[in-house]
Amino acid sequence: MELRVRLHGQTLAPGPRAIIMLRALAGVASAQHVLPIPPAQPKPLDPDPLRDARVRRLALEALIIAYGAYGASGASGASGDNGARGAGGPDGPGGIDAELIERAGNDTDAQVRRLAMRAARLRQDGFRLRLGLSDEAAMVRFEALNQLTPVDGEYACLSAVAAAQDEDARVALLALDRLTSCGAFPDAVRALERTINDLSQAGAPRGWHRSAHAVVSLAGAAPDQARTALGQFVQSTNWHLRVYAARAAAVLGDDETLRRLVRDAHDNVAEAGISGLTQAAVPAGELFVEALGRSAYPVVRAAARALDGSTHEGVVPALRAALQRLNGEGRPNSLDTRRAIAATLTRLGAPPPALKPPAPRVPRSLTAENLRRLAAPRARITIRDVGAFELALVTTEAPATVLHFAELAESGYYNGLSFHRLVPNFVIQGGSPGADEFAGDADYMRDEVGMWPHVRGGVGISTRGRDTGDAQIFIDLADNPRLDHTYTVFAQVLTGIEVVDRILEGDIIERIEIIP
Repeated sequence: MELRVRLHGQTLAPGPRAIIMLRALAGVASAQHVLPIPPAQPKPLDPDPLRDARVRRLALEALIIAYGAYGASGASGASGDNGARGAGGPDGPGGIDAELIERAGNDTDAQVRRLAMRAARLRQDGFRLRLGLSDEAAMVRFEALNQLTPVDGEYACLSAVAAAQDEDARVALLALDRLTSCGAFPDAVRALERTINDLSQAGAPRGWHRSAHAVVSLAGAAPDQARTALGQFVQSTNWHLRVYAARAAAVLGDDETLRRLVRDAHDNVAEAGISGLTQAAVPAGELFVEALGRSAYPVVRAAARALDGSTHEGVVPALRAALQRLNGEGRPNSLDTRRAIAATLTRLGAPPPALKPPAPRVPRSLTAENLRRLAAPRARITIRDVGAFELALVTTEAPATVLHFAELAESGYYNGLSFHRLVPNFVIQGGSPGADEFAGDADYMRDEVGMWPHVRGGVGISTRGRDTGDAQIFIDLADNPRLDHTYTVFAQVLTGIEVVDRILEGDIIERIEIIP
């Protein structure tokens, strides 16, 4: 039902009987004044954490999507069962009403309570969101804070000031991000300044995140104070802080700082500088042309995109030279960068020959002997200064992926790489030699999309299109049904999910051990 609503909800909205069923599966009966109840109304399911938590999650996901199909007015543009239009009514369009939100908000399952926060935002239920701010589960507190802003701006700022001290780092970082729109509140600005000036953790490997997020938010909330603080970030020996300095400079419109950072020795800083300069008042074409000569794919890609429409002399020859160099290297995972160059050349009136997508590689280790060896394997991943967690590798679902992953892990490929991307309540992603989206193993992997769902703790292969996995992995931090049957799932967290929940941007993979 969730899949049907997700794929077809905007063109074929679920009718009254479907909404009733979804509400029952979510654990609540449909009230008479909300929906016309047929004689054989399904009995609501009592919450049972060992039986049907995932059913309740999927039902609530479907109702949230259906709400969008019906719209806040309760009217639907598509016919439902028996030709009925709009299965909601003024008190609960799409089946979401106060009763459902209360039931979900008090559910025994943290993921259901997290979804209740999304439903509460749809219904502008500020009371439920405020209750969520004190939930025992960090994922619920995060979602409540994330959804609070459009409901109550002033309260959202005050809540963000308080949440900046949350014991969970991800909640605290979101709170700091939220303060960027709270410049009218002196307490918010002071909180950001205190965070920036607190040097007690500045030298710690995992101590840079709060000040980094704070300086970007301060740029939006109090630009003058941010300009004063920016220098220490630009000069930092920690490249992550220089990346955030570039983001803050972009908010401030500080082109001079951005131009300096475009030439930074670290590629990720240079890319952030290029991205910030794309909207600069003074064209920076000469810097972008210069950046095309760097070896890092993300930098070249960003420079090529920034030169789209440029009139700077020498742009077309420089783009052609960069494309020729990458074509000569013959690395499949430079395809995105080559496509960006080709697109810019085409729009500049100098289209290159069509690019041929590379074929994915099947690992040479895909043999019967290795399949027997890895019939029921595990992997232990140790994160520096955080802890270790174990994966069950699902060879029956994705044999080629498991063998490729095991081959790389046993060769030490992942040792010393990081988790460079963190989207709380969604995924963490890592395993890139460049700590970015576009640098990975040279050869693409073939997709092995099976039946294993993207539930919390699922481990998949990141791609940028069909059959484009470059050995970067991601871990689902929550159930993500919209990823089902789209991305390869080759493992499931077996033990240590609490370690996964503590991973932050930049955390290092100490080692990965394969345990046959």
